[in-house]
Amino acid sequence: MSERIVVVGFGPVAARLVDELLPAVRSGLVQLLVVGQEAEAAYNRVMVAELGVGRTTAEALAMADASELEADGAEVRLGVEVKRIDRARQNIVLSDGSTEHYDRLVFATGSRPVIPNLTGLNPDPARPVLPAGVTALRDLKDAAVLRGAVAGGKRVVVLGGGVLGLETALAASEEGARTTVVHNGPFPLGRSIDRGSGSVLTNSLRASGVRMAGNARSTGIETAGPDGSFSALMLDDGSAIGGDLLVLSCGVRPRTELAEGCGLPTGAGILVDHHLRTYHEPHMFAIGDCAEVRCPDAGCVDCRTAVGPTGLVGPGWRQAEWLAEYLVVLARDGQDAADALEALPTEKPGVVVLKARGINLAVAGDNQADPWDDELLEAGAASGRPRRQISQWADPEHGRYVKMTTRGGVLEGLVAVGMPRTAAELVVLFERSSELPADRSLLLRLDGPDQFDAGATSNDPQRTVCRCAGVSAASISESVLEGCSTVGEVSKATRAGTGCGGCHEDIKGIIEKHFQAAAA
Repeated sequence: MSERIVVVGFGPVAARLVDELLPAVRSGLVQLLVVGQEAEAAYNRVMVAELGVGRTTAEALAMADASELEADGAEVRLGVEVKRIDRARQNIVLSDGSTEHYDRLVFATGSRPVIPNLTGLNPDPARPVLPAGVTALRDLKDAAVLRGAVAGGKRVVVLGGGVLGLETALAASEEGARTTVVHNGPFPLGRSIDRGSGSVLTNSLRASGVRMAGNARSTGIETAGPDGSFSALMLDDGSAIGGDLLVLSCGVRPRTELAEGCGLPTGAGILVDHHLRTYHEPHMFAIGDCAEVRCPDAGCVDCRTAVGPTGLVGPGWRQAEWLAEYLVVLARDGQDAADALEALPTEKPGVVVLKARGINLAVAGDNQADPWDDELLEAGAASGRPRRQISQWADPEHGRYVKMTTRGGVLEGLVAVGMPRTAAELVVLFERSSELPADRSLLLRLDGPDQFDAGATSNDPQRTVCRCAGVSAASISESVLEGCSTVGEVSKATRAGTGCGGCHEDIKGIIEKHFQAAAA
């Protein structure tokens, strides 16, 4: 008898899980029900800002087709919520009053935007009702609101100095809006980058037409616009920043309330072990932004330093692929066979890339120490383990900055602004835990006129081009050889470029290189 798997949530991570489970659905090994709160099937939420500024379409963002899934044997329920889970009977109760049974349930509820505690905003973070002219830019409706402001050349205020906020501000500015970024601290991305790179980044943003308001603390919003819409963001010094649209980009929080409501333990996210099983409940699993991989074993070294959900789509996709295999083996061969599978690999530290025209930034690992911070450099140097070393170079006038943190020559952290080739090389070295050349300045020459070859890992066909989907340059080249001639066609064939979109230019480069060689 086939097992009935219910997936709660239908975002990008759930779409990957469903895609991986489809062969088992077609064969009749499992039954599959997907419940999505939105009226639309899964789409690439990471690219909603690109849709909002008119650079892509809703069709291009689509990651699933409900009718096609149902033709394959899956059941898809859109526009409904799971209101309650009855663990004893293994049932879910939906907002339309129906009840569905499950043998295995997967939480893929994702995260929700953080709504700051500002005067004029609904304080209920679970069900915020935002005034006209205020958006969290999370779904297709939010994208339409941004599109109207950008198309009209309106004033857009972005509250938050994270990557998504900066990308939104830059893209909106480039497409005709007048944008302002308001953030705490002296520079944006304050939790990820150091002072030097932050200063260079701020100057680059201003040079790109984005007004920057740093060290600013917001207290409320003014709604004196047409029909009571947003008109200004109020600051604690009594000043105000006027605008026609306020974009809240203040981070996200895992959606754990459904799991909490049925008694499952949670931390930052829904707590799961290395098999993505919820604590004390073998029938339930969690993946993606809502899941926190932290097993109950107090002696687990990997979990001792776990930091909770990453908020990145790549780790969620890898969890979805692993869990699909586990569930199929479980349904086909039983519990012992499934538990014999190798546990989910521990995620390596992520790489953050700012995707914008004219501004290049990459950051990974620990880069807070400066070359003369002896206390920080000595941290962790014990029992013969070498101390950290810092290599740093800055050219603020031309918007360039690089810092490399190494231990024993191996890269532990990096930040690079305005140095795209150096950044690409460093990211490859960081992901491979490779040792840097003794003369670090050789890496800087990658962005010089002679483009010195420091090892050519950036031209390595096995290098990872799409970090979200884990697709190599060789796989992309192979798809081009097989007839793919656009980024969209490559994405459909390999999944490269279906995540954050930061690799689109690299994919274009591989395509263009192929056709240039063919023309020659």
